[in-house]
Amino acid sequence: MANDNTAIDLAEGIRAGVAGRRVLVIGAGPGGLASAMLLRAAGAEVTLLEKEDQPGGRTGAIQRDGYTFDIGPTFFLYPEILAEIFSACGRDLREEVDLIRLDPMYRLQFDDGRAIDATHDLEELTRQVAAIDERDAAQVGPYLEANRAKFDSFRTILQRPFLGPRDLMRGDMTRALPNFRPWSTVDGELRRWFKNPDVRVAFSFQSKYLGMSPFKCPSLFTIIAHVEYGFGVFHPRGGCNAITAAMARIAREMGVDLRLSEPVRQLTLKGRRATGAVTDKGSYEADAVVMNADFATAMTKLVPDAARRRWTDRKIASKTFSCSTFMLYLGLEGQLPLSHHTVAFSGDYERNVAEIDAGQAPRDPTIYVQNASVTDPTLAPEGHSTLYVLAPVGNLTGGVDWATLAPSYREKILDRLSKLAGRDIRPMIRSELMYTPADWQSQMAVYEGATFNLAHNLGQMLHLRPRNRFEDIDGVYLTGGGTHPGSGLPTIFESARIASRLCATDLDLPGASDLTTALPKEATI
Repeated sequence: MANDNTAIDLAEGIRAGVAGRRVLVIGAGPGGLASAMLLRAAGAEVTLLEKEDQPGGRTGAIQRDGYTFDIGPTFFLYPEILAEIFSACGRDLREEVDLIRLDPMYRLQFDDGRAIDATHDLEELTRQVAAIDERDAAQVGPYLEANRAKFDSFRTILQRPFLGPRDLMRGDMTRALPNFRPWSTVDGELRRWFKNPDVRVAFSFQSKYLGMSPFKCPSLFTIIAHVEYGFGVFHPRGGCNAITAAMARIAREMGVDLRLSEPVRQLTLKGRRATGAVTDKGSYEADAVVMNADFATAMTKLVPDAARRRWTDRKIASKTFSCSTFMLYLGLEGQLPLSHHTVAFSGDYERNVAEIDAGQAPRDPTIYVQNASVTDPTLAPEGHSTLYVLAPVGNLTGGVDWATLAPSYREKILDRLSKLAGRDIRPMIRSELMYTPADWQSQMAVYEGATFNLAHNLGQMLHLRPRNRFEDIDGVYLTGGGTHPGSGLPTIFESARIASRLCATDLDLPGASDLTTALPKEATI
């Protein structure tokens, strides 16, 4: 819990600051929850509207037959950002959420039986890479150190908004340019270090966290490997949904009016300024709106096309979106000899990625399996376990008929999983839920089923992505994977900090300056 004096000071600051400045947050995903907390701490009256009956969005929970699954994210990386958000609200993340650091972080399983248990122990990691390629093993330490320096050079860039081309000219960007290598991809960058394609796959699969191919993803994102090896991979007890559940509880304790099962039907506009929103239960007036809903879906459904100039329906449809995922959430009777996280690569990884890029369902899929019950027994009844199984597939623009394909694709994934487990797992299944790209769109309002939002290519990054202070509608601020800095929990939390600082400053909230004091000078808004 918060230090008593800190909590008292924060409460007094909030009471003193609520001078009628009303902020409406749409969507109680991680970005919306973080924005609601920060803006409330800065002195705004905050109402948070969520269409589902629980907070969390895609970082919420599925609870079925006594089993608990994360809907989406299962890796929690770089908790420093969220810890700073909690601190700004007078709370201690480590006291609110039980974070378990995993080591090994995950197992990387190749189709021929070889494996790497990814560990932050550099000597052990190097030994395991040497079993694949001795020459490349010597490069592991220098590669991770180079990405540490690269991450440090980009940190302030990822902490500030990009509101136009001029933001490319700032000093932090100029200093980072030698590490940027915009002409190269993640795989291209790795080729400078590693000759063996399997070693390159082991350090490039993280581009799938962004829903992108390592053969197309900009080379900047090799820094994800450093984030994992340098800061660790964590499992929140109860799953990543425990993070958003704690945030929702804290937001309510701070005085945020969190309203569930209340989808927004439209934004209300006066000229080009947002003045609130309408739901089936009424109208809400606001001085500012923070949008955390899926960007493309929200804009095309909630805002008239004529009210947008840069991000019209036609422009949105012309953009490149991430891949999707085929999901199985399985409650099992018994345990399997699998690691907490396992990535089992396709026998032909390049073909697998090419099929995903073409919008198809791969014939020989790579699968990710979370067997979290080996770490966290709270997720299943005694003697049982949960399996979260994900296969990257093309989004709905590829034209796959998932209603027809889903049953046979389920069998394909179960065959792949059974091979990994060393036994047919079908007799163990006691609870099951399947999600296809079509389900992501229909049930979770994900545009074209693209679960990682807009792709992170050079034409859709920094100021070319929808901006945190939305350029088409005054008074609207964006957080989530569809805006800068991008997808993934750490960057979504960072987008919430950026959007909240902009909003608090524009509204002249009494605590606005407190939201910028923790930033390096170069990154201050």
